Amino acid sequence: MWVHTLPPPGVDTLAAPPGEINTEGILTFFASKIAPILLAVLGVIFIGRASRGEVSRVLTSSAIAIIGLAFIAGAATLLVVGDSLIKLVFK
Repeated sequence: MWVHTLPPPGVDTLAAPPGEINTEGILTFFASKIAPILLAVLGVIFIGRASRGEVSRVLTSSAIAIIGLAFIAGAATLLVVGDSLIKLVFK
């Protein structure tokens, strides 16, 4: 049996106002769908190289990938911290 419920009062049901882009939805999509696929592709490439005996290249590429992920995590952290500071200053 299908039941339709209404959202709680004060909750906006639109994804984004007309003329604006839903950046939160785009970020969520990339984080949940695209990033795992890219990481799986990197894993397959690393396993393929390691099976051919290119362990040094695998370690180098893995280190570069880990550093890249650290930079992405740092950027996300700075985004959250910056948003908090702006809300604090302009409160």
